Amino acid sequence: MTGRGIAALVLATAGALAGCAVGPDYKRPAVPAPENFYGSSGPALDASLADTRWWDVFSDPVVRALVEEALRNGYDVRLAAARVEEARARYGIAGSLYYPQLDYSAGASRVHTSTYSTPGNVTGNQITANAFVSWEIDVWGRIRRANEAARAQYLATEEARRGVELSLVADVASAYFDLRELDAELEISRQTRKTFQDTYDLFNRRLEGGAASSLETARAEVLLANASAEIPVLEQRIVARENQITLLLGRAPGPVSRGGALTEQALPPAVPAGLPSALLLRRPDVRAAEQNLIAANANVGVARAAFYPTLSLTGLLGGQSPGLHDLFAAGRTWSIAAGLVGPLFSGGRLRAQERVARAQFDQARVAYEEAVTRALGEVSSDLVAIDRLAAEEAERGRAVKAARESVRLATRRYESGFSAYFEVLDALQQLLPAETALAQTRRDRLTTFVSFYRALGGGWSDTPRPPSPAAPAGAQAP
Repeated sequence: MTGRGIAALVLATAGALAGCAVGPDYKRPAVPAPENFYGSSGPALDASLADTRWWDVFSDPVVRALVEEALRNGYDVRLAAARVEEARARYGIAGSLYYPQLDYSAGASRVHTSTYSTPGNVTGNQITANAFVSWEIDVWGRIRRANEAARAQYLATEEARRGVELSLVADVASAYFDLRELDAELEISRQTRKTFQDTYDLFNRRLEGGAASSLETARAEVLLANASAEIPVLEQRIVARENQITLLLGRAPGPVSRGGALTEQALPPAVPAGLPSALLLRRPDVRAAEQNLIAANANVGVARAAFYPTLSLTGLLGGQSPGLHDLFAAGRTWSIAAGLVGPLFSGGRLRAQERVARAQFDQARVAYEEAVTRALGEVSSDLVAIDRLAAEEAERGRAVKAARESVRLATRRYESGFSAYFEVLDALQQLLPAETALAQTRRDRLTTFVSFYRALGGGWSDTPRPPSPAAPAGAQAP
């Protein structure tokens, strides 16, 4: 049979077998999603907060500007983008196995043969030029499974990048709200210190005039010192939070611009969670876990294909002569061949490799199921927290209102001579923690809202983000 006949026979056989690929085909594990999120107060609706793009979620232009900067320059985003490029390149490497591999070689040498050779005692030039082609026929689907795995790993890396961006949006917003809460605490502490400073000055003057006791003055000094001690602690925490934000932004430590006060940050009246089944198709970490599962399933096929022989076609076209003039004429050479290589005995290595691949698939399946369960739990926890924190903030606000009224009444009684100033001091001591707790609860509501948005996996669109609005004038660190 001629070389062309051999090649035609091999290609026909490969084409007949190319439709099969060893190993299991991927099927999504059955992870039933509940009809509604645990803790939700109403029936699940199609509408979800996750359908809102992040630039529409945050009304404060400073928050939007900070998030824009983080998405542009943040270290985590840049690292994730580089990982995507690596995975895309690896997918390209796997795809190249579909095609024939073409190589070449060339050489020139001067050769002298021994007297005892035939022909003997000859000196001359030798020039060679060859082109090689080799092609593995993917009979058992090894290359297809390898490409399936590489593609899934690339998609998993892309989903991981989206997850990094979503987490970065949430981390920047949460850190900013923490910063504004510390600003509020600092303002409360400064006002409290001013009040206690005035009280101490009053008692000290009265003590010098003989109208007040040393006990009153000492107690006022204690309250002043305690209030003053809170200020440097808060200032240190503010700088630490600013440094955290600048790290997320990918820039050197420094002051962070401020926008609206904590109480000016908008919260939507309702936060629809959407359908639990939609969550599994939206969350980047769940999608990445499923792509990892697809890759692990394909790798089982790759390991299984190693049990079967590899069919390859090889060819050579070249020339060999003492001069360039007849290199591809009288000196022309060519060959075409088909080769079959398969395992006979490997000491159990191939079976062990398949067991490894199946064990890795089991691990990926457990990781996928865990990601689904964690996603449902995070949404449920945040839903309940949003509802309960709203009630807590209402009670904290009532406590602050009552504490301020208590200070007002105690001050009037003191000014009217019906009570000692100790009543005013007691009322002030109750007001400080009440105002601080209210600010912290407001912060908790805002950060829980951000956490809920992240738990839903929302905010992404192929449409470009609009230009970030300019920060208001004077929006700088205090």
